[in-house]
Amino acid sequence: MEAVRQFYEALNLGDWDAVFRNTHPDFELTTERGPNAGTLRGRDRVQGFGEDYIGAFGNFVVEPEEFFEKDDQVLALVTRRVRPTGGGVDIVVRNAHLWTVRDGTILSMKSFPNPEEGLEAVGLRE
Repeated sequence: MEAVRQFYEALNLGDWDAVFRNTHPDFELTTERGPNAGTLRGRDRVQGFGEDYIGAFGNFVVEPEEFFEKDDQVLALVTRRVRPTGGGVDIVVRNAHLWTVRDGTILSMKSFPNPEEGLEAVGLRE
């Protein structure tokens, strides 16, 4: 769980080296929505996606609220607060991120559009 916490902290600081410090070289990021929906693999592709996404906002913060551990998975329920560049109001979205972590190395993250879907994915909700 600590590797996942560090990932969020580094992401919020924009420290890409720290973001990827505990990830596997073939780290996978899977999203279900948006123009880049699908799976991205490797630091270059994932970081490029992140930089483009974050670059659309004047303010971007991901706040993990709850963590659940099950086997080699960590489910994080998060609140994402973003303000579009030039905008005056924050957009607040709750998501779930399902991380696969082995021996302190992050292998993948799958983003769910809402927390309930993430909870269902790990068997915590029916």
